[in-house]
Amino acid sequence: MNEMTTLQPGTVQSPGTGPAITLGEGDGLDAHTRRTLLQQERAIARKYSSSGKAMWPYTVATLGCFALWLAFWPLAMLDIMPLWIGFPLSCIFAAGGYITSHEAMHSNIGRPGTPQRFWNEAVGEVATIILIFPFSMARMMHLHHHYYTNDPEKDPDYTDAAPGKYSAWYKTWLNRQPGVDGSIHHYKRVLERIGTPAAKKALRDTMLLQLFSMAFFFAMSWAGYAMEVALLWWLPRHLGLSYIRYWLSWAPHHPRTGTGRYDNTRVFKTWIGHWLSMGMQYHVVHHLYPEVPNHLTRSAYREMKPILEARGVDCSALKD
Repeated sequence: MNEMTTLQPGTVQSPGTGPAITLGEGDGLDAHTRRTLLQQERAIARKYSSSGKAMWPYTVATLGCFALWLAFWPLAMLDIMPLWIGFPLSCIFAAGGYITSHEAMHSNIGRPGTPQRFWNEAVGEVATIILIFPFSMARMMHLHHHYYTNDPEKDPDYTDAAPGKYSAWYKTWLNRQPGVDGSIHHYKRVLERIGTPAAKKALRDTMLLQLFSMAFFFAMSWAGYAMEVALLWWLPRHLGLSYIRYWLSWAPHHPRTGTGRYDNTRVFKTWIGHWLSMGMQYHVVHHLYPEVPNHLTRSAYREMKPILEARGVDCSALKD
C-alpha cells in the first residue's frame, strides 16, 4: 500500500493537518487518485467482510451467556451462588451483549434469505434483554445513527456529546434520569420523525419490555429478593449502559463535529486497550464498512491505514 502516497506527489494531505476529506469534494487529489484509493479501500473491506467468515462464536457466546445469566437467579435465590460472583458477570453480559447484538443489527451473523438469518435475529433479540433495550429499537436507532452521524437533530446518539471524558461519563447517567431531555426523549423524537410501522413497533416493544422488567423488579423485591434484582439486573443494566454509551458513542465520535465519510468518527488510543474499549479505537472502519465484524476491525484498519491517511484521516494516535 506504500505506493498510495506517491500517486500524486505533493498532493496528499498529511494526517492531522486539516479536516478529513469527503468523497466528491475538492481535496487536492484528482478524480483518478480518489477512485484508485476507493477501489483499494473496498478490496480490503471485502477481504475482512463477514461474508464467508465464521460468525457462529457470536451466537454461542450470546445464547450461552444468556442461559448462564438466567441460571444465576435460582442459584442466587437458593444461596448456591454468592452474589459477588453473579454481579460482575452480569455486568459483563450486559455490556458485552450489545456488541453481539450490534453484529446482528448489521446482519453480519446472517443475511436475509440465508439459513443463518434465524440465528442473526435470535442473537439480536436475546443479547439486549439485560439492557431492557429491545432489538427492534436498538437496530433502528443504530442504523439511523449511521445514516445521520453527528447530526444534532437526526442522530439518535447525539445526546451523548460532552466536552470531556469526565463529563461524558456523568452524562451517561444524567441522560437516563426522569425529567432530563436525554436519550429516551431524543429517541422518541427520532421515531416520530421516521413515522413508519416499524418505528411504532420499536416504541411498543420498548414499552412492553420496560413494563415487564418493572413488574419483575417489584414482584421479586416484594418476595424478599431485592438484592438479587439489584445485583443481577438493575445495577448491571445501568453500569452496562454507561459503559456502552461512553465507549461506543462518546469516545469514537468526540467532538461530533464531522458529518462526512471520513471525519464522522476518529482514531484514538486508550490505556484500557483494544478489547476493553470493545474495538472502538478503530471505529472509523466500522462506519466505512459495517459488514466488517467487530473482531476484525483492527486488522482491517492496519491494512487500510495508508489509504485512510491519504484521505485525510488523522491516524497519528495509533502507531500500529
